[in-house]
Amino acid sequence: MTELDGAERLDPALRAIATTRTNFSLRAIKLMREPFNDRRREAAALTDVSGLQIADHTAQADAAGVPVRVYRGGQTAPAPVVVYCHAGGFALGNLDTDHRQCVELARRGRCTVVSVDYRLSPEHPYPAALDDAVTALRWVADNATELGVDAARIAVAGSSAGATLAAGLALRAAEGSLPPIVFQLLHQPVLDDRATASKAEFATSPAFDGEAAELMWRHYLASDGSAAAVPARRSRFDGLPDTLITCAEIDPFRDEAIDYAQRLLRAGVGTELHVFARACHGFDSLLPDWSASQRLFELQGDALRQMWDGA
Repeated sequence: MTELDGAERLDPALRAIATTRTNFSLRAIKLMREPFNDRRREAAALTDVSGLQIADHTAQADAAGVPVRVYRGGQTAPAPVVVYCHAGGFALGNLDTDHRQCVELARRGRCTVVSVDYRLSPEHPYPAALDDAVTALRWVADNATELGVDAARIAVAGSSAGATLAAGLALRAAEGSLPPIVFQLLHQPVLDDRATASKAEFATSPAFDGEAAELMWRHYLASDGSAAAVPARRSRFDGLPDTLITCAEIDPFRDEAIDYAQRLLRAGVGTELHVFARACHGFDSLLPDWSASQRLFELQGDALRQMWDGA
């Protein structure tokens, strides 16, 4: 078997399980969806949710037609709230995909988390997923009293492709077209559809790789080439909220995460950046109990708690 790019640099714990690439062709996506959802549903069923109240809302009744899952950590109302978008390359996933991550955010961040089940590409290309995230954010703000959350303390968060959507929400809020956002939390974010050194370096890396990244953007953007679809193509970043960006060393998206953090800093946005050494894309889902994943969850929770205290 051919050695995957960067595989020898992975921590041994990850090297033992991150042994294959991700085929993101149209045919492969359709074949992957059901097994992917099955694995994440099984993982969700094994997650410790003690101390939390979790409720799914039907598509007809919630978020103006967008399914969401609400995680309440028992905070006194009105609680701070995070609107969360899951990973999956814009083409995979549902409310079970990042269930563990939402549980960790609600518990460690002492807040309510509203996870969004947005539409997937290629059947629903841009702007469908972002439109669904916008709908959910507005629903949270408009129904804050009924939800028991604080409309003055809304943050956005996401992982991988979900971080693209979270970044898009923050950009629109900064422009004044969405309710104000006090913080954005972007994990292993997908921010740029253009070539980068890390995409070339990890063209065939374990887990998600550079070739899959190119296909992912092709499915998501379809024929739309507007800068509004790609956060890194924006020319202005003033007015954005404080930001935490986390990424992995062995990841095709590493360089764009680092570059985005630097651009935010140059725009005067309070920004914290952490690169997890010897980790690959999706390490916190592959090994959520691994020490690095636990450090990630605590880092995210600490950032949220500090924001709520200061907001």
